Amino acid sequence: MEAPLGCTVWLTGLPCSGKSTIARMAREKLEQSGVPVELLDGDEIRRHFSAGVGFSKEERSNHLKKVAYLCHLLTKHGVVVLASFVSPYRQNREYARRLVGDRFIEVYTDSTLEACMKRDVKGMYKKALAGEILQFTGVSDPYEPPEHPHLVLKTDGEPPEESLSKLLSLLRDRYGVPVPDQKG
Repeated sequence: MEAPLGCTVWLTGLPCSGKSTIARMAREKLEQSGVPVELLDGDEIRRHFSAGVGFSKEERSNHLKKVAYLCHLLTKHGVVVLASFVSPYRQNREYARRLVGDRFIEVYTDSTLEACMKRDVKGMYKKALAGEILQFTGVSDPYEPPEHPHLVLKTDGEPPEESLSKLLSLLRDRYGVPVPDQKG
């Protein structure tokens, strides 16, 4: 029996731009269809995989190289990986793209800084603006938007369900992932 083709969906965007919300929704829908799926969320991975790693450019790069390798392994074993990481630098996303290969899907959760700040339930932006959090993407550290993402989700103007529908359609139409009926 042939193993299903996995892929890595790399969701990138500013903090609080909707990456994790969309990834969780996608995981739920794919699980309902019996698709092998794994969600790698930035906060969770840092807690368990890279505890104590800081946020300098070098530390972020080293952290994301480990994540990219994990995505590569899971993808080659038929898992749909939903990787939800700010990943602010293009070079890190390009590294992941090269490592995973043609089963890498870059999804940009495009949202204004103002919309992200309104969604910030943890108060991170407020702390960053007050100088309490250093190297915070979008405030004191840059975010380099993708130049050629496979999908752009305008998360400050469309409901999460619409973003989810676009992502599931891409997985089905371009990558052959069996996705569930998107209603209900």
